[in-house]
Formats: sequence, C-alpha cells, structure tokens
Amino acid sequence: MKIDLTQTHDVDGAYQAINYNDIRIKYNDDATKYCFDVLDGKRLAGYITKLACFRNLQDLKRQNTSDFPYHYDVKEVQNTFKFASIIPDVDLHKPLPLMDWQKFILAMINGWKDANGERRYTDIHISVGRGQGKTQIAGIQMCKAVLIDTLNFTNKDFLITANTSDQSTKLFGYVKKMLEAVIKIEPFASIAKESGLDLQTNQIIEKETNNKVWKISYEADKYDSTHNVLAIYDETGALDTYDRMTDITDGQAQVIPYHQFIKISSAYPDPTSPFHQEQITMQHIMEKDYSREGDNSLCLVWAQDDLDETFKPETWEKSNPLIGLSDEERKRRTDNLIKQRDQGMLTNTLHKFQNKNLNLWLKQSTASYLNLKDVEKAINDDFKIDGLICYMGFDYSMFSDNTAVGFAFPYTTPEGMHKWQMMQHSFIPWQQAGSIEAKEKQDGLPYRELAKKGYCTITSHEKGIINPEQVYKWILEFTEKHRLDVKFFGYDRYGSYQVKNITESLNANTGWLIQDIAQRTSELANPTKFLQEAYATGKITRFDDPIEETALLNAVIREDKIGIQVDKDKATKKIDVVDAEIDAMYQGMYNFEDYGLINDKSHQVERMTQEQVLKWFENPDSGLLGGETGDN
Repeated sequence: MKIDLTQTHDVDGAYQAINYNDIRIKYNDDATKYCFDVLDGKRLAGYITKLACFRNLQDLKRQNTSDFPYHYDVKEVQNTFKFASIIPDVDLHKPLPLMDWQKFILAMINGWKDANGERRYTDIHISVGRGQGKTQIAGIQMCKAVLIDTLNFTNKDFLITANTSDQSTKLFGYVKKMLEAVIKIEPFASIAKESGLDLQTNQIIEKETNNKVWKISYEADKYDSTHNVLAIYDETGALDTYDRMTDITDGQAQVIPYHQFIKISSAYPDPTSPFHQEQITMQHIMEKDYSREGDNSLCLVWAQDDLDETFKPETWEKSNPLIGLSDEERKRRTDNLIKQRDQGMLTNTLHKFQNKNLNLWLKQSTASYLNLKDVEKAINDDFKIDGLICYMGFDYSMFSDNTAVGFAFPYTTPEGMHKWQMMQHSFIPWQQAGSIEAKEKQDGLPYRELAKKGYCTITSHEKGIINPEQVYKWILEFTEKHRLDVKFFGYDRYGSYQVKNITESLNANTGWLIQDIAQRTSELANPTKFLQEAYATGKITRFDDPIEETALLNAVIREDKIGIQVDKDKATKKIDVVDAEIDAMYQGMYNFEDYGLINDKSHQVERMTQEQVLKWFENPDSGLLGGETGDN
C-alpha cells in the first residue's frame, strides 16, 4: 500500500487502515508498546510524534526486505534499557525509572541496525520542551557508547559540543557525573580500571585504549580533528547556519563499530534555523511512507501542534511528556507552566514560553512580515502553471545577494475564491563566498540540490557573479516552455546597467508591459500589504520551495508615515525573492478588479509586438483585444 500523508496529514486514518496484529504479538518491548499507545489514543501526542510512531510500526513490517535491509534488534533494546536503569539522575543522584517516551528514543537510536549489524540511524534529530530531560537521554547514550559499545576498541573519539563553551560544559558535566556513579558498579568498575578511565576537567580518556571524550564548542572551530563514534550537539536550534557541521560528519564516515550524530534542542525564535528546516524535511520524509529517502535519519519531536494550544493546558503533554508521569506530576507541572505562561503575557515575552516550553517555532520579532504557520499552510505542490496568465517581478544583484524572478499566477478555485499561486526562481552567485560550497554554508541552503529540483540556477559566470545573459535566456525560455501569458514585468533598476540591458531586450522581443518600480514606500506599500494579508487569509498558495520559504521568513517590516516595506533583520539574510514577488504583485493584485491590467483594453496595443499589431489590423476579431472590433 502506497501511503502519502503530505496532503491529508491523516496519520490516525492511515494507522487504523492497517492490521498490525502480527507486530503486536511479536514485539512486546516498551518502545513498540509506546507506538501503539500513541496511535491508539491512550497517550496524548502531537502530529510529528505520531508520525515517528507510525514510521516505526511500518518499518517493523517491512524490515529485512530488499528495499529495506534493516532489522530491529530487541536484545540490543533490552540491554539498553537495563544499562539506562542504573544511571542516576544528575539532579536527584539516584536512578529513576525511564518513561515510555524516553525508552522510545533510546530504542530507536540503538535498536535499528543494518545488514552488517551497524546502527541504522546515523543522523538523529531530537526536540522536546525545556526541562524534559533531553540532555539526560543524550548523557545516557554517551555513557553507553564509551563503556559498552566500544569495549575492546582502541583510539575511538566521542564528541560533546554546543554553541558556546558554557553549553558544552553542561552536557559534559552530565556525562562525567553519570560515569562517576556507574563505574562504582560491576562490571563497569572493572572495565574502568582495565581501560584506565580518567575523568578529567575538559576530557574523559581511557589511557589503556586511548579512547577519548572531547568537549569542544562550536565557537572553537576545531571539529576537523575528531573522528567520532558518537557526536552529540546540544542546543542546535540556536544555530543560524550549519556551515561547520560537515567537519563533524565528514570525519565519521569510516568509523567503526558505528557512527552517529545526535542533535538535540528545543525550538528557538528564528524559524529559518537549519535545525527547524531539517525538522520540516524529515516530517515530509515520514509523511511519504512509501519512499526510501531518509532511511538513515531519525526525527523525534515532542511539540504542540498549534499556537492556539498556548491556552489549552490539557494538551501540553504533547511538548512536555513528563507531565504524564503521574497525576501528581501532571498537576504540579501544569500549574507551574500556567504561571510561566501568564508571566510571559504580562511581560510581553509569551513567545519565549511558546518556544521553550511548548516547543513551537515562531518568529520572535513583532516586525516579522509573515507568520510561519501561514507560510507553511500555503504549500500547494500540485499546481500546474502551463498556459496561465502571470505577473512577474525581478530583483537583480551581482555579488553576494541572489537574483530572483518572482511569479504570481492568479486563479479561481472551484468554490469561486480568487487566489494567487506564487513562485520564484533564483540565480545564485558565489564570488564573495569563494565557492558554491561556501555559499551554501553561508546561506544554509543546499543550492546544488535545489537547482536539480528547478528552484534555482547556479551562475555560469567563471568568476561566480551573476551572468545577465544567462538570466535573460532563462526568463525567455521558461515563459515560452510553459506558454505563460505574461501581463506584467515589474523590476527594480537600481544600481545596475545589466538590468537595463535585460529589460530593454525583453521589451524588444516580447509584448509584455515592463515597468520600473521605484523602491520606495509610496510605490511598494500596497502590494507589500496585499501579499501579507493574502497569506494570512489563505489567498496565497506556493510550491514547497525552501529558497522562497527562507526569504519569506527572513523578511521583517519597515514602517514609515506612508506605509510599510519589507527589509531584512540581518545583513546575511536573503529577501530578494520577497522583493521580486512584491514587484510581481504591483499589478498582479488587481487581476480580478475591473481596473486591472487584464480588464483594461486601452493600453493593449501599446504592449503588442509588431507582428501582433499587424495580425490585429488584418483580423480585428482575433481576440487580441479581448474580442473588440476595430470600430472604435
């Protein structure tokens, strides 16, 4: 059965349509039971948690097949639980029983293996609300890797890292305290003695085997010297780029007995964080159950489903699963969270509560142009553009900024609602970054992969600057290929003679209305506001394009006495796509109005090519003027 939840998001319906009796009978471990409890409605959980549980049950059905050469090692899972049961909580200094959701995390990390017996999941993404013990889980996994998984191995590295030295020190301290307690218990006391385990201030080393646990912060920039069996990155959501992450993963590729990279974090204010983009990508992969993409990546997220749940404490177990420990704990934790929420409302810091406690991604600044939820819900990948009317916008840049072409396709739904499908295509320069690889790291976008999907074009210029001839040819070829009826082409000519060359060439070779739009509030306020409100009211749809989404979420509002314009909150943020789409909406927003270009016949002759004018004179009923005759 091909299951695709990308449109319906009905994971409950998909689960109920499948018979899992064979899995219920065969697997009695606590992690599998948790999946059934979540999907049977016995345990409150959010959508992404349900997806992960559904994915696991599906994987249990398809394991050990040609398309899916992985298996679930129940013995490894039970051994993991047994080891975790003796590790003390670092705050209470005694072992605590693990909850089912915590066992689910450990089972997924350790239990799934490939045909060679190595760990299936090499890239692991874990996100849960503040104070839920995610660092504790990471510490347990590191202790297991050091004491059990690499027993009898030599010269193995393990990495503990975070954005700052203080953050990495916190997780390192957790691991150190856990190990101090565990090595008092046999057989780990003997193992520690034989290996010469030495718990130092900034590293943990086994002197006899030369296995080392390193503590390095992101700001130190020394990852390329390690080749880690296990690397754990704490508070990954704070990063605005993964530009040095490859220094961690590149060194892991050939490591034995396995290699894993675990990223843990709660949500942060900036939804363009690569940690959040990774979460979105993995959600789509899990929704495409039939696809084998991403089989080595694990995404486990406990989060609220909607901002509205800020005022529904009965749903907070979705992001705070420790609430489910007991009735007493539910009341204590819920009451405490309500106090934090109410304090946030009084101090105008509710967004911090939503980020950290409810694990919801949103834009912190009140100056944000668009809401994350509105941008995400607008996706419509099935839209067909061939033969349609469109309005185009153009934002040109030669150096570090991208050049963008924006499209607005007006359409009417079967229910009679007027909408616009937005689209963009970017041209990517890399001169200032030094290479396309560096440009990708700088912007946090995989441009070469996105180019294969048609969302962008890497500049063909040998020096890495925008090639105006390439841009011009792409615009003509794309509009001709898709038979687009271009009604308007708006652009910003500021600062570049190349723009003039492109627009004059288009003017000479097309019948488009081409207009220079002054980039000032008096000109841009109306289309800027229109696009913003159209997103909020569901009148905008768009393709699932990461370049477009990043630009939309980077944009903030700059306001003056006349109105609003978009701007960017950081110099490195890209909003050229937004500028191009606003230029397209300069006339596109009037498409359904009586005074819009499409309904105004008075200037159509001015926009015709010589061939079109001749055809109209020879046959005035040709329809070039909407069916008018030459009697006027």
